[in-house]
Amino acid sequence: MSKDFDVIVIGSGPGGYVAAIRAAQLGLKTACVEKWKNAEGKGVNGGTCLNVGCIPSKALLDSSHKYEAAAHEYDKHGIGLKDLEIDVSKMLTRKEGIVNQLTGGVAGLLKANGVTSIFGTGKLLAGKTVEVTDFEGNATNYTAENVILATGSVPVDIPPARADHEYIVDSTGALEFTEVPGRLGVVGAGVIGLELGSVWGRLGSEVVVIEALEDFLPAMDEAVAKEAAKTFKKQGMDIRLGCMVSGSEVKDGKVTLTYKKGDEEHQETFDKVIVCVGRRPYTEGLLADDCGVSTTDRGFFEVDDHCFTGVDGIWAIGDLVRGPMLAHKASEEGVMVVERIAGQKAEMNYDLIPGVIYTHPEIANVGKTEQELRAEGIEVKVGQFPFQASGRALASGEGSGFIKLIADAKTDQVLGAHCIGPSAAELVQQAAIAMEFSTSAEDLGYMVFSHPTVSEAVHEAALAVNGHAIHIPNKKKRK
Repeated sequence: MSKDFDVIVIGSGPGGYVAAIRAAQLGLKTACVEKWKNAEGKGVNGGTCLNVGCIPSKALLDSSHKYEAAAHEYDKHGIGLKDLEIDVSKMLTRKEGIVNQLTGGVAGLLKANGVTSIFGTGKLLAGKTVEVTDFEGNATNYTAENVILATGSVPVDIPPARADHEYIVDSTGALEFTEVPGRLGVVGAGVIGLELGSVWGRLGSEVVVIEALEDFLPAMDEAVAKEAAKTFKKQGMDIRLGCMVSGSEVKDGKVTLTYKKGDEEHQETFDKVIVCVGRRPYTEGLLADDCGVSTTDRGFFEVDDHCFTGVDGIWAIGDLVRGPMLAHKASEEGVMVVERIAGQKAEMNYDLIPGVIYTHPEIANVGKTEQELRAEGIEVKVGQFPFQASGRALASGEGSGFIKLIADAKTDQVLGAHCIGPSAAELVQQAAIAMEFSTSAEDLGYMVFSHPTVSEAVHEAALAVNGHAIHIPNKKKRK
């Protein structure tokens, strides 16, 4: 019996919609199922990333950064402003406009590529059948040769501070504050906590970040993490490490958090609290008992290096599987899967997935840290260049931070790039491209970079690896 589709993708976030489009480009009859709907009850594509994640948060980060610059930086440029104020309602309207434009764009791309969009909740049944229950509660079954599960993730809720979505909120609720909280508590000093704390801190909130771990940004290179901690403290963000939240109480429009540091118990009262201690795979209602696929105790799908679940024709990508929960990782996994379905020998380099924290300054990394490499017994050499020595960065008022390149001491191959500073995400991506082709620090040093650009910092860091930097003194090699 013929199948309704060659490929059905459940989820239209960055993993799902990219997989669906690439599948259609490869000549596969493709459908994409999405349960997200907007305030008007209309189905929209884009998943968490476009609707309540990457895109809206970056819109607010941009707006809040402009406000902060106007309040504290423009005077240095000879630009005087009086009676500066923030219209939160207008800021949120701008954010929604960007979201609507991009989600509408995804819908247009799916249609232009011949993907059938199906709105409703998808469930995987036995025999590679997908049951879709539409917004009115009507169920329809579709069959496919291959099903790609791409339902993403949701915020983790913690018992001591469960979200009431008014005073205690998750990352989604933090995008919808209608006024600037006077005092804001952030539980979790990870990427999301730092970004959302930055948004409201720039607009005037007193921000206190409560983090259970003793180390700040432990996955980052130590030098970058140390610089970031110093920068956030200077910006007024109060980050308290080694503090475990043990309880919360909402009373008279305020939230009181109880937390322990060592044996001591403390309490702090806030106008709002954002809980962002991580995310978990979103699999509720996704799997029928007889579908043949199961998840681990933590909700993840067990997959091989190519995202195959081990059940004929069933694949899982993005936040549903091992690895970092990043939109770009999900997108590339989606492409890899459909290309393999189409008979191509697609691979993905999991060693070179960049990570970015969109605070100001930005923080970004790709490859391994110096500490990881040394722990593995790899002898390394390091080149570091401060933006204080970059003419373009200084001209833009962005002289803080640095970029650090790490190379194998024997082969000179670049193994890691770590940056805190202006355009960190773009600079690290340049390094990632070089690393994909096993470029050496010497090779990067031979390349010609435009002047004046912030990118010259990559060039200088590469030169510094071998003691050849021009615009900073080179460190003397140890004898």
